[in-house]
Amino acid sequence: MAKMIFVTGGVVSSIGKGITAASIGRALVDRGYSVHALKIDPYINVDAGLMNPFQHGEVFVTNDGAETDLDLGNYERFLGTDTSRSSNLTTGGVYSTVIAKERAGEYLGETVQLIPHITNEIKDSVYRLSRETNADVLLVEVGGTIGDFETPPFVEAIREIRMELGAENTLFIHVTLIVQVSPWGEVKTKPTQHSVRALLSLGVQPDVLICRTKTELEEPIRQKVAHTCGVPFEAVIGAPDVDCVEEVPLFFEDKGLDELVIQRLGLEPKEGPRDTRWAEMARRLKDPQDFVKVAIVGKYTSHGDAYVSVKEALKHGGIANDTEVQIKWIESDELTGEFDAEEAFAGVSGILVPGGYGYRGIDGMLEAVRYARENDIPFLGLCLGLQCMVIEYARHVAGLERANSIEFDPDTPHPVVDLMESQRNRTEQGGTQRLGLYPCTLNDHDTHAYRAYGQPIILERHRHHYEVSNTYRDRLGRAGMVWSGVSPSQALVEIAELRDHPWMVGSQFHPEFRSRPLDPHPLFVEFVRASVEYVPPKKG
Repeated sequence: MAKMIFVTGGVVSSIGKGITAASIGRALVDRGYSVHALKIDPYINVDAGLMNPFQHGEVFVTNDGAETDLDLGNYERFLGTDTSRSSNLTTGGVYSTVIAKERAGEYLGETVQLIPHITNEIKDSVYRLSRETNADVLLVEVGGTIGDFETPPFVEAIREIRMELGAENTLFIHVTLIVQVSPWGEVKTKPTQHSVRALLSLGVQPDVLICRTKTELEEPIRQKVAHTCGVPFEAVIGAPDVDCVEEVPLFFEDKGLDELVIQRLGLEPKEGPRDTRWAEMARRLKDPQDFVKVAIVGKYTSHGDAYVSVKEALKHGGIANDTEVQIKWIESDELTGEFDAEEAFAGVSGILVPGGYGYRGIDGMLEAVRYARENDIPFLGLCLGLQCMVIEYARHVAGLERANSIEFDPDTPHPVVDLMESQRNRTEQGGTQRLGLYPCTLNDHDTHAYRAYGQPIILERHRHHYEVSNTYRDRLGRAGMVWSGVSPSQALVEIAELRDHPWMVGSQFHPEFRSRPLDPHPLFVEFVRASVEYVPPKKG
């Protein structure tokens, strides 16, 4: 069984539990330990698949097709490992499993209760992932905030795990907030004290406190927190805001948190030097040699987490090109009616249209595609972005008037994007899309796609209902569109591009889900490279 680190949060939501846990995991990975992660989400949804991006942020997709919380993306990027369906646990999923077992008679007539049946199911999920991954350390992040109505069953489960595995095999880390009160910025620890007491009321005494602050946490404040919360002074770690999250593992290493965790869990020392690749990457990230501005034209740009994997993948592409990528967020609704395209895309050297659902904002996305095509600006379309690229090309180059996706116009005379055959008879919404990892073949070596990947077979993650219609593939191909990636059966378009454009590529899959700081995705690497090389045409 893996050693287990349980991360909880207090005072406020969105305090950074996921980044904290991922950073601790990265510091351990650099020391040679294998680390895996489990994210617990107390909401009653079975998964994140049907949750509104404005409310929940991005839905992250795993290789096995799970639609999960976006924190799993952070874990994959920081730990350098693939998560799975077993890596995300929700209240809805737990209760669905327990109710199914009750209906099947597995409880032999017992009265099914919160304790022990719900807590046992939570514990079984934790233990199962530990066995599946065979990791040295399993990180378990308990979502939500201590004091929420939804969290007690999960806190009770981790309390019981400590009883079963022993204190020497478990570690409780609580992330909390040290506030500063205006007008003089006086530091107050009371919210942290109350948060720890709420945790204690559930039977859990934290071993380590990560105190989020605006500035460095001074020693007298650390001593006060240690005394009032019953935590050793050396285990009270101040965590001030940083410029980029990739610095957090290095900050924790500098504070000796990784060494504290190793000693507290009794982990056997690993032979060999510490892996320095993450530190070198973070240094390159802070001191790039070049700069480029890329526009993301999306439907949910007002929510910072709606496109978090796209944003991070662009950053990774920048790392590979020793370039800082500055993002200009453009809400696609703004590119309709009376608007100045040159003003909207001023200073932009690349345009990206990400995924999404529904008709709202599509006209603006099509305008962005058209502007990129007509002005030879490097373009990357992701899922819906590819579909918009096909629709725009069909209308304005192939001469297919009113060409559209049947998602947006069921009566279009030219449905160049159609519902997948596998989706036609679905009766439910959740978990019914084409989800997870699928192969794609790249047979034409003279394409941007093949030059990016450098191999004939690739694997990518999908999340979509609709596809490019095979009825129009030949006609659009004769007009100049290249189907540079297709499924092994040739039945599905996976990548489209324009041969007479400097760099215009769309993918039906979501490459952003497989990009990592130490292993940037090739499409993002090449898109950023093309954007850096783009030279705007001279006016006049």
